Amino acid sequence: MLRSYLIGTWSSALLASRTSGIRTGRGITMSNCVSTVFGVLGVLAALIFPAAPGNAAEAQTVLGGKLVVCGVCHGVDGLPKLEGVPIIWGLQENYILKQLHAFQRGDRVSDTMKKIAINLTEEEVGPAAAYFATKQWPGPANASFSSPPPAMAICEACHQQKLVGGVAAPRLAGQKYDYLVESMRRFAEGQRKNSPEMSSMMQAISASDRETMARYISGL
Repeated sequence: MLRSYLIGTWSSALLASRTSGIRTGRGITMSNCVSTVFGVLGVLAALIFPAAPGNAAEAQTVLGGKLVVCGVCHGVDGLPKLEGVPIIWGLQENYILKQLHAFQRGDRVSDTMKKIAINLTEEEVGPAAAYFATKQWPGPANASFSSPPPAMAICEACHQQKLVGGVAAPRLAGQKYDYLVESMRRFAEGQRKNSPEMSSMMQAISASDRETMARYISGL
């Protein structure tokens, strides 16, 4: 019942925020959306789930309250509804943990994700990563299995055969096209700096080839 109430609360806030959201170039600016919903849920979680040091059950409940907000952008069913937001359900635990730490330190830049990440204590970051890693990866809406672009071979060196991911790198197969193509662009143009290897590879691939790769990968 509480979960339904919380979800209803953020859904209402999300609807209100979408009407005031602005589109700037690539993707949707989500600051208004997340700031509104995160603020509402943060207050609710603090009131409903007061912290109790040493009580593991209540600590887990507090973390659960914090993680509810992730569904605002990443989708309560694992499928993000907003442009530029990646699927995180079923991603490798070590990758999610690495990214959360990168957002906390500012090595990966996102005002929205930094607010989310720094709200997690060091004791909560690991369980948060494990929570999403154990979720089932949602299948692509329109699976497409065209011939792989020539440049795909280099991706499998780290992301494994069929790009299902592993210890070295996350799953890419079935990831959203808009997120993939934008991430590739950011690596290529030096805007995303938390993986020098990816930056080097993307700089060597043309924008049109990156787009072809993103479309192929999203259809796996």
